[in-house]
Amino acid sequence: MTELRRASADQAAFRDELVVRGLLIASGAPGLYGWGATFEDVRIRVDELVTTAAQADAPEAMRFPPLLPRRQLESIGYLHSFPHLAGTVFSFEGGEAEALLQGERAARHEDWSEFQQMTELALLPAACYPVYPAVAARGPLPPGGIVVDAGGAWVFRHEPSEDPARLQAFHQREIVCLGAPEDVREWRDGWCERGLALLRALGLNAERDRATDPFFGRVGRMLAANQRNQELKLELLVQIAGDEPTALASFNYHQEHFAGTYGLTLADGAMAHTACLGFGQERIVLALLRTHGLEPAAWPAEVRRELWGA
Repeated sequence: MTELRRASADQAAFRDELVVRGLLIASGAPGLYGWGATFEDVRIRVDELVTTAAQADAPEAMRFPPLLPRRQLESIGYLHSFPHLAGTVFSFEGGEAEALLQGERAARHEDWSEFQQMTELALLPAACYPVYPAVAARGPLPPGGIVVDAGGAWVFRHEPSEDPARLQAFHQREIVCLGAPEDVREWRDGWCERGLALLRALGLNAERDRATDPFFGRVGRMLAANQRNQELKLELLVQIAGDEPTALASFNYHQEHFAGTYGLTLADGAMAHTACLGFGQERIVLALLRTHGLEPAAWPAEVRRELWGA
């Protein structure tokens, strides 16, 4: 079971101040918050900045719900690499007697899980995952490949924490590139620089670094070492609260992983490569609030121009 990550004194103080000011709305569960109007306004403005930055790619827009078929997680090996982060949907399928017992136990806050059965759905852990089978179903990619804007989807990671920058449910703005290996890697690297410029224009002291996904177990440590050595994952880091900087955006080169799973091919029949980028919208808002203060109206004029145009 995933352990609850305790917040440092700095992180806890920042979280409490955000809640008191109405920027975050506590739910009673770690890593799960609502957003006040001011927080949500800034998040939407950040999303619009990414939309503007992506226009040069002329991306095709796709939007998906925060759920996906459980079979997709099984097919891509997510439950092998990240079993500790996955969330699946269970529902009641019993009769009246079972419903009565379930209700009685729930009312006493006791374990009622025996009355629930696994469904065909899972919670979406990355906004790009539905893109690959959807594109593969159309056949070979067009010449030059494609870029898909998957929007700012709700995603879920079973990683309860008291750190306000580590959420169980959050918005991940994803853009995906599918094409030839050299084109895809060039796109990924170019977007990393574009993202760095975007964050620095908001007055954030962002730095680029190699990174790894939180793979599970001993085999996962080997996968992470290979990922770092090949620079398959890059992150943009900003200090928010606590001792370590936080990743606000990641830029990932998958090579043939998703193409092999779904049969994604180029126009000439060769195996396609894929890459994705993800901006953690809530983390960017938190970084802005920590850097410039909790009153956006008092933020530096150049930052306000970037976000609000005035």
